[in-house]
Amino acid sequence: MDLTLGLKIKSIRKEKQKTLKQVAEETGFSISFLSQLERGKSSATLESLKKISVALGVSPGHFFEEEAGIPEQDGLGMAERIAAYGVHYRNLAPGFSSPDFMPMQVTLEAGENGGQPITHAGQEFVYVLEGKLTVEVGESLTELTPGGSLFYDAGDSHYWYNRSDGRTVFLCVSSDTKK
Repeated sequence: MDLTLGLKIKSIRKEKQKTLKQVAEETGFSISFLSQLERGKSSATLESLKKISVALGVSPGHFFEEEAGIPEQDGLGMAERIAAYGVHYRNLAPGFSSPDFMPMQVTLEAGENGGQPITHAGQEFVYVLEGKLTVEVGESLTELTPGGSLFYDAGDSHYWYNRSDGRTVFLCVSSDTKK
């Protein structure tokens, strides 16, 4: 999957007419790391995918959009899964180029506590559909259950966790004020 992911990242980067240097400056990653990622010589973490998606103006799920004609399984396209991290993104607005906001469905498997908080431009809104979601924003932790929501500045350090023994599904709508 690393080569396929890398080729998709490169394709989106080229489509957005961005250089490796520009993406490196926006993400804080080295040009070498990004080049190795695009060539399938390095693996991406969830945090690196989120930072790269913000720099390219797409949702993380955009890297995993289905090819036409390939069926979905369990409601999520197989290519959209980041199974190694227990996190699955589903782009809810595929096909839009440079949207003002990005809606996605995020599924966190039971006990998904991995990763480190990130920051990026814009704002985020989360709305829990199923399970229990812990949202860390700055020094604050907020527990959300179905029907619960939270709106926050994505420039503040933040991350999502599922510290329960069941799956959590939520909507995340992100905006990018850099546009």
